[in-house]
Amino acid sequence: MMDLIIMLVFLILVTFFTSFWFIFYGSSILVFFYLLKMSFNMNVLNISCGMGADLMSFSLVCLSGWICSLMVLASGDSINKVNNYSKFFLFIVLLLMLSLVITFSSLNLFIFYLFFEVSLIPTLILIIGWGNQPERIVAGMYLLFYTLLVSLPMMLGLFFLGSEVFTLEFYFFRVLDNYFLYLCMSLMFFVKIPMFMIHLWLPKAHVEAPVSGSMILAGIMLKLGGYGLLRMMKVLAKTGLSVNSSFITISIVGAVLISMVCVRQSDMKMLIAYSSVSHMGMVLAAILTYNLWGCWGALGMMLAHGLSSSGLFCIANLLYERTHSRSLYLNKGFMNLAPSLALWWFLLCSSNMSAPPSLNLLGEIVLMNSLYLYSNLMLIFMFFLVFYGAVYSLFLFSFTQHGLFYSGLFSFSQVYSREYLLLFLHWVPLNLLFMKAEMVTMWI
Repeated sequence: MMDLIIMLVFLILVTFFTSFWFIFYGSSILVFFYLLKMSFNMNVLNISCGMGADLMSFSLVCLSGWICSLMVLASGDSINKVNNYSKFFLFIVLLLMLSLVITFSSLNLFIFYLFFEVSLIPTLILIIGWGNQPERIVAGMYLLFYTLLVSLPMMLGLFFLGSEVFTLEFYFFRVLDNYFLYLCMSLMFFVKIPMFMIHLWLPKAHVEAPVSGSMILAGIMLKLGGYGLLRMMKVLAKTGLSVNSSFITISIVGAVLISMVCVRQSDMKMLIAYSSVSHMGMVLAAILTYNLWGCWGALGMMLAHGLSSSGLFCIANLLYERTHSRSLYLNKGFMNLAPSLALWWFLLCSSNMSAPPSLNLLGEIVLMNSLYLYSNLMLIFMFFLVFYGAVYSLFLFSFTQHGLFYSGLFSFSQVYSREYLLLFLHWVPLNLLFMKAEMVTMWI
């Protein structure tokens, strides 16, 4: 693991002396080199200096590197072309990538917690520094204080756990039956994933963030919560079995309510942000069932959602850069203006509603099995979740592509090859990964 981290550190050091695109190529090559180390072994491999990766860590590190590289590609116009502090932007993106790699590959809970918190700072700088509206300051404060409010209890839980088991290495943890520890540890991950009722920071942050901020929030930051819960399952299992039913109910009912909220949105970014809350609510419910199907489905859905949601934010930003509006009422009839872009809208919206052959379908089927095994009543909620998932995805596609385009749109630049490449690099891995479905089942 240290070879990847050291190469990333060197890439950060040369940020201010090289071109914008050199960093994109450099980070992409790093991800490809790391992909060559892939192994379907259940054990933790590449152990060095307290770092290591099992299949779950490996896939999430790859996703982090992939999304961070695509963030640079997505910001070509808005940051590089107008030279909007482009060197500092690259520095922040690589710093974020480094903190995420260390978070996902750490074998020690304290290091995981430390870099879990560190990753918040570059995200905050991205939102406040490159956001579009003055409300970005409020959105940044929401993001910061929702997370900080529950990070102190987690630190207390961390010290308590250390005093009980005399180590913070994941490998040596044992089952502890303690409600204080359960609440301290879980609340942090519930806010991050985010659970219904403590999700309000996410739509606000998404709407005010630049495209790169939205990509990293949807693609990676939400996955930190799921990853943390899966890692801490060993410690929290006994307490969780007695209290999880209430959290599962909140998550799954909340996911249905949020998917209904999506249907009434007129802001493209808000719609995609709320769909993220809906999908991750289902993931959270499945993780808390503590069965094998839930663990498999959670990883599959986290990988799928990371790519599909990030892709949707990119394509929504494509329209925003041309019309300077996120409103669905002003972004209409784009099939007339950019017919080739309509295909990408269809592909990404269909992936978001879990149409085959996307990885979303695999993840959703496995999650359904997990929740059905937990309770037969879950089938009712799953029906509404799948139905409304299809409704808001089709709503987004049909509203943007059909109808008369806005008469106030005087000039329109066609889509660049860079933007097609960006969408291609989101959609192709998402729809090829289902052929290697072992990667979501063999980590446990």
